[in-house]
Amino acid sequence: MKFIRFLSSQAKHVDKNQRLLQQYSHYQPSPLSLKQFLEFGSKNASDKLSFLFLRKELPVRLANIMKEIHLLPDSLLQTPSVSMVENWYRMSFDELLDFEDCCPDDSSSLQSFTESLIKIRNRHSNVVETMAQGVLEMRDRYGADHTSENQIQYFLDRFYMSRISIRMLINQHTLLFGSNLPGHPRHVGSIDPHCDVLAVAEDAYENAKFLCDQYYMTSPEVTFNCINSLEDGTRVEFVYVPSHLYHILFELIKNSMRAVVERHEAADDLPPLNIMICKGEEDLTIKLSDQGGGIPRNKTEMLFNYMYTTAPQPIRADDLTADSTPLAGLGYGLPIARLYAKYLLGDLILTSVEGYGTDAIIYLKRLSKDANELLPIFNSTSCKQYESSIPVADWSNPTYTTGLHSHMDFNHRRTYSSAKRSYSTSCRTLNPPSSISSIHKTGPLSSGMLDS
Repeated sequence: MKFIRFLSSQAKHVDKNQRLLQQYSHYQPSPLSLKQFLEFGSKNASDKLSFLFLRKELPVRLANIMKEIHLLPDSLLQTPSVSMVENWYRMSFDELLDFEDCCPDDSSSLQSFTESLIKIRNRHSNVVETMAQGVLEMRDRYGADHTSENQIQYFLDRFYMSRISIRMLINQHTLLFGSNLPGHPRHVGSIDPHCDVLAVAEDAYENAKFLCDQYYMTSPEVTFNCINSLEDGTRVEFVYVPSHLYHILFELIKNSMRAVVERHEAADDLPPLNIMICKGEEDLTIKLSDQGGGIPRNKTEMLFNYMYTTAPQPIRADDLTADSTPLAGLGYGLPIARLYAKYLLGDLILTSVEGYGTDAIIYLKRLSKDANELLPIFNSTSCKQYESSIPVADWSNPTYTTGLHSHMDFNHRRTYSSAKRSYSTSCRTLNPPSSISSIHKTGPLSSGMLDS
């Protein structure tokens, strides 16, 4: 009888959490700006107020993306790796629900909440690699058609952007109120109010150079050109997350080095990379130029496709060693680098001259008040993206079909469909109940993080 009662209580718990998942997925996440992060962390830092905000905001962000996971093709959902990721998200969502009714004045609850956030962050540390492994498992077992490939591309952009935003919230709380102090005394959590762009670029270059020397036994040099149009002669600094900037620059420099070395492998001297950093009124722009031979124009957008890579096939999870680089060859480097740029309303674009070289241009918001989070929202419009079929070609060359880029399938063959295009873009507006909206108005960030 005790066992039956236990099973009954567990079933009720699962049903309750499923209802809460549905409920939280109807709330829109609240994007924050770097200025709001900074003001809360430096002036009004309070673990109680942060707790009140995050215990609602984190489940909202998790629920929004968890509902989209359920819309993925069955061939991907049924893979062991994606099932593992889905289970991680469910466990994290359930753990956060345990704090729904906790008293914010109880110091033990606040400490337990911080410890739970660290546990959740550690649990999700291998999400990128595991989800990538799931895509490989699907491809090997089922193959892929053009429709599912577009759905997966759409989902992964949103899934990884959601992950970036969730880790940002968790890192801010744990660095401000946890036992581990920020890496630099002037940092506010993970944010540097005076991020030195040149210093981050030099660090990224040195680490990429080390890897290039290790693999190719040579590497190109680099020249830096810094332009501060607002304060001539001073270093280029702005409010940003140094780890995000490093991630973007390291990926781009590493790719440029590889292209230059392979293009000029017979040359005695390699042409250098050129990095220009320019601070303007609204944008902080970084341009990386190489002479690595360039990319054909019709393949430029393919570089941001998660299912496309010019590197050798990746090492499988079972074959990884301590010295392996799991992401090498997965094709995820550039897409995720662009997501880091777009996360705070920046961008990353590539322009190339085939036969000569490529320019990679990073656009970032100079003003912290303009650097707002870009977050995926689960609604009827996003749902339709998982139901739409490929539109009918309305140009003589199907590559130029209006509204969608035509991607290569896994066998690098073009596929087209005669399916009808759905032009519906209707979406409903979901208004959270007063209990949720009030916490977003009067919560921890009302005097800093949520005010512009």
